[in-house]
Amino acid sequence: MAAPPPPNDGYGQYPPQQYGQEAQYAEQPPQDYEGQTSPSPQVAAGYPAPEHGKKKKRGYATEAFALGSGANAGASAAPPGQFGTGAMPPPGPAQQAPGYGGYPGQEFQGGYASPAAAAPYGAPQPGVGGYHAPDPYYQPGVGQQPQGVAGITAAMGGLNVGGAPAATPQAPQQQQARLALNQLYPTDLMNQPFNVSELDLPPPPCILPPNASVTQSPDANCPPKYIRSTLNAVPTQHSLLKKSKLPFALVIQPYAALHDDQDPVPVVQDQVIARCRRCRTYINPYVIFLDQGHRWRCNMCNLTNDVPQAFDWDAAAQKSVNRWDRHELNHSVVEFVAPQEYMVRPPQPLVYLFLFDVGYAAVSTGLLATSARTILDSLNRIPNADRRTRIGFIAVDSSLHYFTIPKDTDENAEPSMLVISDLEEPFLPIPQDLLLPLTESRTSIENFLTKLPDMFQNNQNNGSCMGSALKAGHKLISPLGGKIVVLTASLPNMGVGKLDMREDKKLLGTSKESGLLQTQNSFYKSFAVECSKNQVSIDMFLFSSQYQDVASLSNLPRYTGGQTWFYPGWNAGRAEDAIKFASEFSDYLSSEIGLEAVLRVRATTGLRMSTFYGNFFNRSSDLCAFPAFPRDQCYVVEVAIDETIQKNFVCLQAGVLYTTCNGERRIRVMTLAIPTTTNLADVYASADQCAITTYFSHKAVERALSSGLDAARDALQSKLIELLQTFKKELAGGSMGGGGLQFPANLRGLPVLFLGLIKNVGLRKSAQIPSDLRSAALCLLSTLPLPLLMQYIYPRLYSLHDMPDNAGVADQETGQIILPPPLNLSSERLVSYGLYLIDDGQTQFLWVGRDAVPQLLMDVFGLSDRTQLRVGKGSVPELDNDFNERVRAVVQRSRDHLSKGVGSVTVPHLYIVREDGEPSLKLWAQTLLVEDRADQGMSFGQWMGVLREKVMQ
Repeated sequence: MAAPPPPNDGYGQYPPQQYGQEAQYAEQPPQDYEGQTSPSPQVAAGYPAPEHGKKKKRGYATEAFALGSGANAGASAAPPGQFGTGAMPPPGPAQQAPGYGGYPGQEFQGGYASPAAAAPYGAPQPGVGGYHAPDPYYQPGVGQQPQGVAGITAAMGGLNVGGAPAATPQAPQQQQARLALNQLYPTDLMNQPFNVSELDLPPPPCILPPNASVTQSPDANCPPKYIRSTLNAVPTQHSLLKKSKLPFALVIQPYAALHDDQDPVPVVQDQVIARCRRCRTYINPYVIFLDQGHRWRCNMCNLTNDVPQAFDWDAAAQKSVNRWDRHELNHSVVEFVAPQEYMVRPPQPLVYLFLFDVGYAAVSTGLLATSARTILDSLNRIPNADRRTRIGFIAVDSSLHYFTIPKDTDENAEPSMLVISDLEEPFLPIPQDLLLPLTESRTSIENFLTKLPDMFQNNQNNGSCMGSALKAGHKLISPLGGKIVVLTASLPNMGVGKLDMREDKKLLGTSKESGLLQTQNSFYKSFAVECSKNQVSIDMFLFSSQYQDVASLSNLPRYTGGQTWFYPGWNAGRAEDAIKFASEFSDYLSSEIGLEAVLRVRATTGLRMSTFYGNFFNRSSDLCAFPAFPRDQCYVVEVAIDETIQKNFVCLQAGVLYTTCNGERRIRVMTLAIPTTTNLADVYASADQCAITTYFSHKAVERALSSGLDAARDALQSKLIELLQTFKKELAGGSMGGGGLQFPANLRGLPVLFLGLIKNVGLRKSAQIPSDLRSAALCLLSTLPLPLLMQYIYPRLYSLHDMPDNAGVADQETGQIILPPPLNLSSERLVSYGLYLIDDGQTQFLWVGRDAVPQLLMDVFGLSDRTQLRVGKGSVPELDNDFNERVRAVVQRSRDHLSKGVGSVTVPHLYIVREDGEPSLKLWAQTLLVEDRADQGMSFGQWMGVLREKVMQ
């Protein structure tokens, strides 16, 4: 048998016309290459129980605590057994959501708060209605008893809970399959308060038929950290999807870390890649083998294909191998080393071209010196395993400054600078010497970076021809492709891409504000598309204390697979500013990005990828192009149902074809299988509230940029009302009774998440938000990986003064610091003597209550007088006491991206806030309390009242 026919997929510059739909089902492989990615397990919900007696309680002034319950014990829990209208089965041992009431029976003794009478943390709590956490790292659908919600469903099959008819052993197969899916548990949103810990629960599992996968591997289905579907039971017909009003979309995050060693994925090294001849699907755990294993049937289009002879042969060892051990049949997420036919040119080297703003603003704030120093200190971190990495430098003010840097072999030569003043058609004076091999010129590069700040230390020039510099940079690296890294503190005010100062405070908060979020100069979109064609990606680091037109500049990363980082009011004179940027920039330089990448998603016949959201260029109807593939972004793909699906489960496969930093061509493949249903209750019971919110976050950004902020906010509210009305009409029997508002337990977080989205700085109705700040927030809303996006929309609030004994201490099994239980974002949870951490993933606030006792201040800050506390950007001092260590550990652990299953370079600023201190700082922190009324936004109680009123109409 022959190996699979060589693909004639594009890799490099693809003519757009190659990707027509007519090629899709041709017998010859269509031009379509990409590497797929895989999902991985969800962060486990719940918290370890405290080790009682391990920590000595501190005795603090008791008078402050005569107020009774603290913040963690303030919510009124429903009496045990009251679970709304849907009968709730008793949760199993590992299925408890933390209680809404915090710690029942918590008493305050002399300390900050001593959970002496608390139930063990993580133990069953009374009054936890609705959705119970499935077991962590569930792997449903491969023959074993389903866990979590699915397990409850299976156990309750005969109890006729929620209206599902009980199945007898003789019941038809369809009936049994129906019972196996997630059970619908309606809850009353008005009477059973939402608890933030529900956002940490894994999504409802994909419950597949037994023997769905060919190897029965526990890793056969894509974990949620790589791909999450908004629906984990897919309607078989478009009409049912339309009736549900729910979106069907995938949230794809191909990488869960910045570095491969932090999130290893199985790699198929032998270059034997079996793909379907017709639809080009990669062989995966859901194919079927026929003809004594000589052929396999595609699980997407049903075509029968030959198994490559080399599939069962180890060429290196010259012996046969057991095919059932192959990674691609056991793992839903796998990476192939691509053979020669997946390349149209040799793999490109990693190229970084740095464009330094050397104007007055960049020099005086210390940006030039800090960025040069950070690159110098990070040279060992820049990926260079194949010793081919190249870097170059251009300095920009009202002219372009090129630098020729000699190779290390030329000992006496010094770097030289050439200044070009022609801004309309900038030319390259000596193109061959401007990009340096990092290995061969290391000493000279170090020498240059050391001297660079001194070259411009007295520069008074306020001009910036950054647009011209971008054109020159594109001309320089387009033969190879690579990254242009822009570090600027000025508005481009000269030459190509000139931008005007257009910020007008009178427009903020009005219908004309959306004009400020539009691109001012068409150059930025058209140039970005040109860059994408030539495999050039652009990242923007923006530092201006003045207006910088983030709305226009962010188009460059948006269409080239890059990112926009915004540091308003940054100044290296503040240690916190310098350390934050240096840390983030160094991690950015060390990240193992992919090069010349394309992403494509395939699916079972009847499904079609219809719309794509994220930072890339959509090169054809279903191919997303990334000159560089970042590891800290996610992408949303909407799926259309074009024809009736006959199968009892569907498969979707995402592939990313890319070149690694060390010059190896690879394909990352991720395969997700989802059961199908003809029942609307199954669709709602299996909907993923966090994936749905991510989808509508991307939609809202698109709407804000096209139709304005009011339209985006209105669309979110209308969508939520539509879902509530649909549930009421179709699944709650049309009546709400008792003044409640019914919704499935697994979607209870949607109202608060949508409110958080509407109140986010990117979309909030306000006349106080500068357009640069808003544009930067919109960039985050459309790129953040799902766990970070949820935290950005609904931040984390932790009570520190009364945290449990085990919080801030490493868990003995995992070694991870244990966080206190999160609290709902309401000022009702704050007590005047408390200490709290509020964290949205981008900024952290340490809130000190106005009645905080001196001993608490002494232990945490080393000060006994609250008025001596320095507010604003800062850090928690390192003091030699147990409580200080635990507070610092919680602040640090809250920043830990890896533990959330994502890669990120962001290091949030920590602001110290006194309740009776700086009013503007206090107001800023309070805007993160989503459930409070603030500015022009309603409180969560008002929001629920409005929703209920609209639904009842």
